[in-house]
Amino acid sequence: MPTRHFDLAIAGGTLVTMSSRMDIIENASIGISGGRIALVDTNRTLAADRIIDARGGLILPGLVNTHTHLPMVCFRGLADDLPLMDWLHHHIFPMEARFVNKQMVRDGAMLAIAEMILSGTTTCCDGYFFENQIAEAALAGGMRAVAAQGFADSATPDHPQYEKMMAAAGRFVERWLPHAPMITPAFFCHSPYTCSPRTLVNVKAAAREAGILYLTHLLENRDEIDTIEKRYGRKPVQHLHHLDVLDDRTVAVHCNWMSPEDIALFADLGVSVSHNPASSMKLAAGVAPIPLMLEKGIAVGLGTDGSASNNDLDLFQEMDLSAKVHKATLLDPTVMSAETVLKMATIEGARVLGMDRLIGSVEVGKQADIIILDMNQPHLTPLYNPYSQIVYAARGGDVKTSIIDGKPVMENRRLLTMDLPAVMERVRAIAAHIQSEHQSAIRTSPVDI
Repeated sequence: MPTRHFDLAIAGGTLVTMSSRMDIIENASIGISGGRIALVDTNRTLAADRIIDARGGLILPGLVNTHTHLPMVCFRGLADDLPLMDWLHHHIFPMEARFVNKQMVRDGAMLAIAEMILSGTTTCCDGYFFENQIAEAALAGGMRAVAAQGFADSATPDHPQYEKMMAAAGRFVERWLPHAPMITPAFFCHSPYTCSPRTLVNVKAAAREAGILYLTHLLENRDEIDTIEKRYGRKPVQHLHHLDVLDDRTVAVHCNWMSPEDIALFADLGVSVSHNPASSMKLAAGVAPIPLMLEKGIAVGLGTDGSASNNDLDLFQEMDLSAKVHKATLLDPTVMSAETVLKMATIEGARVLGMDRLIGSVEVGKQADIIILDMNQPHLTPLYNPYSQIVYAARGGDVKTSIIDGKPVMENRRLLTMDLPAVMERVRAIAAHIQSEHQSAIRTSPVDI
C-alpha cells in the first residue's frame, strides 16, 4: 500500500535519468511534490493528486537550450543563405532597429516558448533586448529561463543611450532575482566586435556584483579574429582575458574558431561554452572544436541560436547535428557519442547555466523538469538503445508530455499555458507589417557597430 501522497506522479515507462551513474530504470515510478522530485523508483504503486501514465514511453529530463534569441521567431525565413556578416549588418541589425519593440518581443517570445515546450525544452537561456518582456513571457508560458539583458555599443531598440542602458540593467536584476530559479536574470554582451572594452568590462563588473551569468558571442566567424586583432592588438580570447571578463560565470557562445591555446585557457578559468551547430552550419560560420573542449573538461551545452539563423528551436535536431557534424569533420565515428550529446542537452547544459544542482537529471531533490516521448512511432521502432534512439531518431514532435517545475505544461501534444492560436495570429500580424516594410528597412544604412 502507498504510504506517501504526491502532488503528481509518473507511472510506467523507461526512465533515462542522466544521473552521474547514467541509470536507466524500467517501469519507472516518479513522485513529485512542491515542484521537486520526491521519489524515483521502479514498480511502485503511487498515490497522488494526479498520475500520468507513461507506459510505453521514454522519460527523460527536460532539455536545456543554452543559447537563443526568442523574439527572432518573427524573422524566421526572412534572410537565408547569406554569409554571417552580410546577414547581420545588412538584414538582421537594420530589421531589429526598425521593428523590435515591446509588443513584438513579448509575442515573439510567447510563440518561441510554445515551440520549445512542444519540442521538449524546459529551460532556455535567452539573450536579447526588452528582456523584461521575455522574462514575463517565460513566466506566463511556464518556461524556466535564464533571461539575459542584451548590451551593445550602438543604440539598442530598448535603450538608445548607454547610461540609461546600464541603469536599467540594475533594475532588471532587482526585479527578476526573486523569481529564481524559474526566471534567473543575466547579462549578455553581444560580442567583442559590437561591444567596446568599456562595455565589456562594465557589464561584467555589474554581473559580478549581482552574482549572475555573463554571456557573449565569441569567435562565431573567422573574420572576428582579424577584426579584433586589428582594433586591439590581440586575438578575441586574449582580448577578453586581458579585460578580465572570463571566469567560471562566463558563457561563451559559438567558439567556432578556438585555438588549442584558447581552449586550455578556458579550461583553466572555468569558462563554459554554448555549442550551436545548426546555426553555424547554416551560416557557414565554422565548426567548433567541441571534442577537444570536452577532453579538457570544459562544460559544453547545446543551443539553437535564434530562429532567424536555424530556423527552428528543436533541440532534438541540434543533438543529431552535433553528433554527426563532428564525426564528419574529424573523420572519426567514435567522437560525440549519443550519450555525450544527450548530456550536453541535459545535465551539461544545466552546468553551463550554473543550474546542475537543480535541473538536468531526474533525481530526488531536483526540480521536476521532465519530458515523456511517445515511442509508439514507426521511426522509433524497434528500441534497443535509448540514447541512440533519442539522439539519432527522435524528433521534437515525439514529445507528448512536458512538465516544468512539477506542473504539466503540455499533455498529449496539447499546450496548457497559453492560447496558442491567438499567439500565432498576433505573430502573423507582426510578420505582415515586417513583410510590408522589409525591403525599405534593409535599404537603410546598416547599424554602425
